[in-house]
Amino acid sequence: MKHIDWTSFSCFFSAEYCQNYLKNCYQKSNDASPEAKSYKNCYSFLYYLEHGQIYYQQAEKAPLILKPILLFYGLVHLIKACILTIDPSYPESTAVLAHGVSTRKRKKQNYLFFQDEVKIQKNGLFPYMSEKMFYMKQLEGEKVLMEDLFQFIPELNELFLLHDNKRTFETLPTDGEYFVLPETILDSYHMTKSRFKEFLTSKFIHGVEFLDGGGRFKPQDIGVSKAMPLKYNLDEQQWTFPLYKSKIFNFPELLIHYLLLYNLSMIARYETEWWSELTKMMPNRDYPFIYSFLQITLKKGPFLVYQYLTK
Repeated sequence: MKHIDWTSFSCFFSAEYCQNYLKNCYQKSNDASPEAKSYKNCYSFLYYLEHGQIYYQQAEKAPLILKPILLFYGLVHLIKACILTIDPSYPESTAVLAHGVSTRKRKKQNYLFFQDEVKIQKNGLFPYMSEKMFYMKQLEGEKVLMEDLFQFIPELNELFLLHDNKRTFETLPTDGEYFVLPETILDSYHMTKSRFKEFLTSKFIHGVEFLDGGGRFKPQDIGVSKAMPLKYNLDEQQWTFPLYKSKIFNFPELLIHYLLLYNLSMIARYETEWWSELTKMMPNRDYPFIYSFLQITLKKGPFLVYQYLTK
C-alpha cells in the first residue's frame, strides 16, 4: 500500500522504464509482440500519467467551481494509462473514447444532487475500463444514484454519521493475516455467521478462508484495485466493510470516483446557476458531501491508480 504522493509515480517518468514495465505487462498477458508494442506505447503511457498529474496539481490550486472538471479529466488520463497496460491496441476505435455514461442534461426544479443519477452506456470509457480492468460486464443501461455512490466512499463515513446519524462502513480489525468479523456487520445485514460466510464467499472470485466458524476471514485475493466489497479508508489507513447492500456493492472504488466526478464535472460545465448557488449559498447537505468528496478524490484517485499499476 506504499504511496506517498505524486513522487511515488516518479519511476514512470522515464521512457526506458516505461518500455520495460509495459513489456512485462504484455508478456504476462501472452501478447505476440511485447517488445514492439511496449516500444510503440511507452511515450503514450508516460504522457497519460504526466497529463493526469498536471490536472490533479492544478485542481488542488483551483477554486471549487473548477475542481470537478480538472479532477475528472485528470482521472480519465490516469485510467487511460491503466488500460494501456492490458490493451496495447488502445484506442482501437472512436467508440471507446466517449465517457460511457450519461446524465439528464436539464435538471428539474428543486434538484438535489443526492437524488440525481447517471446511466451506463454500451460504449465508451466507463464500460471499457469496467470490462478490461475489472472483468465486469453487462452494465449497460444500469442507473446509479449519487447517494449510493457517496455511501460507498469509506472516507465519508463520519460525515454520514453527523448528517444522517448512520454509519456507512465498519472498520475491520485484524488478527495476524485475518480480519475479525464485527457483530455490527452481521446485525446490519441481518445474517448469521454461516449465512454471511456464504454471502461473502460469493463476492470474491478466488474465495475466502474462514476460521472460528466464520469469526475470522481472509480473502484469497485482496487489493484496492479489485472488484470486491472491502474498501480501503485512506484517511485512517484501514480496511472497512460497507454496512448495506446495493447493486454497486462490488464496484471497485475507481469506478465510483469516475461516476461521481463525471456527473459533477457535467454540472460544473452546464448547470452554471445551480452550481454557483450551491458553492455560494450552501443550502443543504449536497454541499458538505460534494466538497468533502472532492478533497478525498484529490488524493484517493492517484492512490487507487498507483495501486492498480503496481499490483
